[in-house]
Amino acid sequence: MATLGPAGFSPYSVAVYEGVLNPPAGKALMYNEIVDEELAMREAAKAMLTRPNPTIFPGPQVLYGWNEEAKEKAKLVKKMAQVLGAKIIPMYDYRPKYPKINPAVEINPNHPNLTIWHNKIKACIFIGVHCHYANVALKIIRAETDCYTIAMCSMDGHEDAMITLRDQHVEEVEKFIRIAEEVKRELGK
Repeated sequence: MATLGPAGFSPYSVAVYEGVLNPPAGKALMYNEIVDEELAMREAAKAMLTRPNPTIFPGPQVLYGWNEEAKEKAKLVKKMAQVLGAKIIPMYDYRPKYPKINPAVEINPNHPNLTIWHNKIKACIFIGVHCHYANVALKIIRAETDCYTIAMCSMDGHEDAMITLRDQHVEEVEKFIRIAEEVKRELGK
């Protein structure tokens, strides 16, 4: 039986209805726990380095050179992909591509699960994706796939990601890359 309100329209439980909220400034969210940012970064790097087909999904806030931070973050995304051995599938345009998309080439805003399934992605990072789209896409991915999701958000974060790192600007992305290099050495990769 459907309940009244937005929760009644959802075929699955979303994190916020389970009481999971975004972390405070200076912290991260790992599953439903607020943890130190560095711990979450280490776990995110480990997931990307140990799960099949790690993929980074950069969005317009990184892909378009609309300011100096975006240009620098774009370079860092490329470096991050090299360190993690990850593919990059851009989310440069959120408009639906009906009647058919090519999930090997791009993620579709209404069906991000198709791209995850088609590419057999088991770990991914969202970075530079507008919050309104990231929130919807992460809910669909959480409900429909077994992909380990990591959100690197320049704002408050995303409670439906398995790990959410908030306030991620150039300095924090550089820190993540350093931590990923350390984790990679520890794993002997």
